[in-house]
Amino acid sequence: MKAIVVTNRSAGTAGMKLVERPDPDAARLASLEGANYGDVVVEVHASGFTGNELEWPSTWIDRLGRDRTPSIPGHEVAGVVTALSYGATGLSVGQRVFGLTDWTRDGTLAEYAVVEARNLAPLPGDVDFTVGAGVAMTGLTAWQGLFEHGHLQAGQNVLVHGASGAVGSMATQFAREAGAHVIGTGRATGRQTALDFGAHEFVDLDSDTLEDVGGIDLVFDVLGGDIQRRSTGLIRAGGTLVTVTGPPEARPADGLAIDFVVVSDRSQLNEITQRVRDGRVRTNIGTVAALDDAVAAFNPTERVRGKTIIRVRP
Repeated sequence: MKAIVVTNRSAGTAGMKLVERPDPDAARLASLEGANYGDVVVEVHASGFTGNELEWPSTWIDRLGRDRTPSIPGHEVAGVVTALSYGATGLSVGQRVFGLTDWTRDGTLAEYAVVEARNLAPLPGDVDFTVGAGVAMTGLTAWQGLFEHGHLQAGQNVLVHGASGAVGSMATQFAREAGAHVIGTGRATGRQTALDFGAHEFVDLDSDTLEDVGGIDLVFDVLGGDIQRRSTGLIRAGGTLVTVTGPPEARPADGLAIDFVVVSDRSQLNEITQRVRDGRVRTNIGTVAALDDAVAAFNPTERVRGKTIIRVRP
């Protein structure tokens, strides 16, 4: 099978290569001798890639700290189940699925991927594979940050950093649908995009004064650094800062600061696709490229807005 692999941590996306790798051994996978309990083989139709994946230790080493290169990146997938291992439940051969793969195993920038069945959800026939791959990581990250960790309630004020980006635009839509007042942030070029995705207000981080915003119940942070530190002073008593950038560098004076790593969740994926189907949620996809063109797509000569999706099969 064709696959994108990485071997050099310092090379970044420029070190990606398209190579031939062996197909998953479906017959061995299905046997008790060779199975990883609960796995399925997915014929990949569309795959997503998160920009800082190549900085994650899990891209380079397994859970025991052993080198696992050459490794296949990409952990967002939409495709069709072609084989089931012993113990795989809830899915069937021929079923359309989408979800996330394990961080420490080969990913989805390939023609086939081996995924734990529990990390996948059915993808309805009226949702395109590109859309499925486009909302798996972004949707789950936004959902878990807002509702699982941030405990968002109707009527609250939510500050969404990076509101025009792939994750931020999803958080903006979920928060607005939940009845929150959403203030998006970002660069001036992202203002209209953030408003189009549902932000009630927008703060230009280059020219507006962030500190003019106050009385925030929940900060959804994808930026970290100085913006995160300044945001803690905007949070009212009992409020929460939720971040995906690692351990918080600052905490609200009278509130919570929570960092988290997104996990795949079938019920949440189902909630997200239902919103896609009925028009409550739109994807923020900027570029769709073929697997043969993936390396160039991840090394663009110009800034790309929205998420880049690799369409592995037409």
